Amino acid sequence: MDVDRSATRPEGDGGRAAAGLTAPPDATADAAPTGPPRAEARTGVDTERLGRLLGDPGLAWFVDRVRQRMARGRPLTGSVTMSDPDESQRRAAERLLGRAPRSGGSLGMRLATVDEILRRSGVSPDGLAAAVIALTGPVVLHAETRNREERAWEEAYAPLVSLDAGLARWVERIRRDGLVRRLARTPEAAAPLVEAAVRALRALPASPPTARATFAAQNLSGAHALDEGTPLATLVLSGIRCLTGFPDGSGAQWRREAWASAGLLKDDLSSTVLTLNLRGTPALDWMADAGEPAVLTLRSLNRLPPVASVAAGTVHICENPAVLSTAADTLGPACPPMVCLQGQPSAAALTLLRDLSMRGARLLYHGDFDWGGVRIAAALARSVPWRPWRYTAADYRAAVTAAAEAPNLTGPPAATPWDPALAVALAECGIRVEEETVLGDLLTDLGRRPAEAHFASAADANPTSTEPLASSALPPWDS
Repeated sequence: MDVDRSATRPEGDGGRAAAGLTAPPDATADAAPTGPPRAEARTGVDTERLGRLLGDPGLAWFVDRVRQRMARGRPLTGSVTMSDPDESQRRAAERLLGRAPRSGGSLGMRLATVDEILRRSGVSPDGLAAAVIALTGPVVLHAETRNREERAWEEAYAPLVSLDAGLARWVERIRRDGLVRRLARTPEAAAPLVEAAVRALRALPASPPTARATFAAQNLSGAHALDEGTPLATLVLSGIRCLTGFPDGSGAQWRREAWASAGLLKDDLSSTVLTLNLRGTPALDWMADAGEPAVLTLRSLNRLPPVASVAAGTVHICENPAVLSTAADTLGPACPPMVCLQGQPSAAALTLLRDLSMRGARLLYHGDFDWGGVRIAAALARSVPWRPWRYTAADYRAAVTAAAEAPNLTGPPAATPWDPALAVALAECGIRVEEETVLGDLLTDLGRRPAEAHFASAADANPTSTEPLASSALPPWDS
């Protein structure tokens, strides 16, 4: 039966004898208890009496605070305080201490006092730390937990070292920004995620391009391993952007194009390329005779590539459909073969241009004079060799001079390896020149006889500048 201490507490020992505790609590109030002992220290604990004293639900907050200090490696000195205790917490503290806590809104308990009570009473000869371990189980230091977890993360990241040097910056970035940790949450979940991502990236870019589901079935755990929204798809797509240099963006269309930059397609019909006056199949011959643009799918390019009429010839490449459409309207069947990228080169465009280049076609490229345009040009050059078509610093400065009004450049700068002076000129002038602005010059080139239009440039007065750059100056772009 519980004793009402407010009525029967002896004055001499503060009621401690009734609880089986013999030493006055204030005698060693300032003594510092020892730090967290090893788990073996629980052997001398009287667990039954400990459960009645420290195991009271009203002292759970106190035990938890002590355990937190032990886990942090802090000494069990000073006091712990409950700011707004209820009646059961006050009564539990009173039973442990053998006296009512100090009055006031908060409840404070000196750790040294509790430690001494436990030692002198024989409930826990090794003191408070041993009592908490006996009551709640072994305490693992936070530092040890962190070290063990970091070792586990390092093991999960280990497969990344097998990736090519071209992905080194990506590896560094995902370790720094915590992408894998956000996707996997734990090292145990991260290990198979990283291993699968490495397996996928080592097999990319896919050549010839293939459906993403087919690639996943052949290289990963199944056809749905790279479905949109999965952690693996997010991680692999992040690596692909570094692998192919695909620019930043968002949205479903951007993601499809980013996947396609590494040869992974939704299917072989979704990827298309816009062309004019290519021949080699009955359908293309008919369209070329009419001087009408044709849209080719990746499926058709893999089955019947249009190469017969352009071997060893010239193919003009533009960025915007308006250029190709106006060329069809103006020149019709007389226009030389053209390919329009319509932005970032699609898998179909890359497949077509690679095939044309391998069969001897000379590729000439023109795009918008802005940072996005030169990034598209650089992305194309990573897959096929091309020469600039009115796409040098001299052509840009001439276009800026002729433009009555033009918008300012926006976005981060980009390199122009085919003509480093172009990036310098763009930064200096800060003006955006779209392809449509110089459409007249482009149509003039397209309307010339092949010998005249071979390397048309804005600097026609200087014969040496009609060759945009010598092939020796363009190892990444032409050979």
